[in-house]
Amino acid sequence: MVSPYKRRIRRAEDLARLHAPAAEILEFYLLIARFQEGLLQRLAEVSGKHRNSVHDPSARPSAHSRLVLEFPAFLSALEKQRPARLAQVARELRERGAESWSDLLDASWSATDTVPCQPQEFLARAFLQPYAELLNSRAGLNLKGYTYPLCPYCNRKPGLASLRQQGDGAARWLICSFCVAEWEFRRIVCPACGEENDRNLPVYSASDFDYVRVECCETCKTYIKTIDLTKNGLAEPVVDEIAAAALDLWAQEHGYAKLQPNVVGM
Repeated sequence: MVSPYKRRIRRAEDLARLHAPAAEILEFYLLIARFQEGLLQRLAEVSGKHRNSVHDPSARPSAHSRLVLEFPAFLSALEKQRPARLAQVARELRERGAESWSDLLDASWSATDTVPCQPQEFLARAFLQPYAELLNSRAGLNLKGYTYPLCPYCNRKPGLASLRQQGDGAARWLICSFCVAEWEFRRIVCPACGEENDRNLPVYSASDFDYVRVECCETCKTYIKTIDLTKNGLAEPVVDEIAAAALDLWAQEHGYAKLQPNVVGM
């Protein structure tokens, strides 16, 4: 089977060719995704040999020594990238040493109810994402009847959503901003504040990405982007959400705050 990261990488490469304005941010994503794919493979190999080494969602990352050892390579990969401030932070972090890396990764892993706003927090979350996705893929959760707006696995907020064909209509699935878990959620309800009045839940789109919906809430002034797979079955939600970064700028210019940033910090 093709790994989720390989599918995302292929989709990002295709979109970078098709949408020139999104090429720069997609190239940045590709740098992160390629490292994430390799890290996921290495973690899976280690855990395959030691089945208990990757299994507990409450375990701190520093308990998995492979993660701490891999972190400086991730930082090095970002040191020459834009934005310059992020590259500088990566360089400074790499120079601090293993104890500092361990503390940062542990803190990021535990911070389930905050929005990463500092560059070092963003770097730690992007690095840990494959580890979280691996744990989630092995959790075997039964999501029947689960109706809450927080991730059933890691308790974080969703970063985006998708619409998938269901009967004669489409069902909405929320996608975790961290471990990429997916769970079905009611369409006409705000995942941030629970608003149910459709008059307070406007939806916007743009011609360049007519299958990407900006779902806003006038009550709490947040928004989430939804990838409509009934309109574009080739889309990879994580990637297409990033490619439609212009919609984030539009929403923020109109006074809405994103529920949770994506893996490139947008």
